[in-house]
Amino acid sequence: MDEITLPFKQNRPLQLMLFWLVAVWIVTAINPLYPIDWVLENLLTYLYGALLIFTHRHFKFSNTSYGLFAIFLTLHMIGAHYTYAQTPLGYWMEEWFGFSRNHYDRLVHFSFGLLIAVPMREVMERIVGVPLRWSRFMAVSMILAFSAFYELLEMWTAILVSPDLGAAYLGTQGDVWDAQQDIFLAFVGAIVAMTLGALYKRVESA
Repeated sequence: MDEITLPFKQNRPLQLMLFWLVAVWIVTAINPLYPIDWVLENLLTYLYGALLIFTHRHFKFSNTSYGLFAIFLTLHMIGAHYTYAQTPLGYWMEEWFGFSRNHYDRLVHFSFGLLIAVPMREVMERIVGVPLRWSRFMAVSMILAFSAFYELLEMWTAILVSPDLGAAYLGTQGDVWDAQQDIFLAFVGAIVAMTLGALYKRVESA
């Protein structure tokens, strides 16, 4: 039976992914650096999780796409635990490469494009019926649109819910172009993902 039509009860890889995400959520829920910021950051986790669970009956992604979702959500939950501006991995990168700031947030935004563009392309092909070449273009465009929308959503959330935590929640670290750079990195990540996918397809069909 194809993995896309396989019921959840028989899909062991998907079960392991769900177990992993629940475990990571529990661990990162213990003593977060800023509890209120953790709640705000995890709104995205809840939204993603609810959407994937709700749509599973009507539209099943490939296990590859679910795996990419799991990696992205893991990165996000780690960032939510520490705040993106104070994540240890970002400090390690700062020390190793001589960066002037904690770039963990940049890594996650790039990963959004790199990882989520593949599921986006899958939606374009299987639901919308867009040809492969155009589905890649549409996936990159959707990543660009969602990234811009997310930056607006972050701004509205910081203003309406917790203005005092705005700096920690937004993680700008004093960079006035933070939102634009985040969007650009997601855009680049999506282009890289689609380029690698096209190269793999060409090698596979050779």
